[in-house]
Amino acid sequence: MPTGVHSALLQRISPRPDGPLDITWLAETSRLPLGRIRLRWEPGSRSGWDVTTYLGLTTAEVLLGSWPASPGDWPRLVRPTLYEVTGLCAALSFATDALDLSNRLSGV
Repeated sequence: MPTGVHSALLQRISPRPDGPLDITWLAETSRLPLGRIRLRWEPGSRSGWDVTTYLGLTTAEVLLGSWPASPGDWPRLVRPTLYEVTGLCAALSFATDALDLSNRLSGV
């Protein structure tokens, strides 16, 4: 990580199983927007990397996953979880927008 940076905001996950994780470096730990994922990794106590991810919800930020002592290719290890969660968040967002529209159209 660059100096002064503590984590990264996940921007995009390639749909390919071996595809990249696109990130933006974060120097501060401000609250995550709804459905966004923060990645944090640091050298592990024995070997590899200690990787932690957080998910932004409406009223809180929750621990999404933790992979202690992950191997050097840890993005490949955490990618399936991140891909599934981003897909779930997109589906929930779409469903929420559809319900809001339905409620507006019905006058509720």
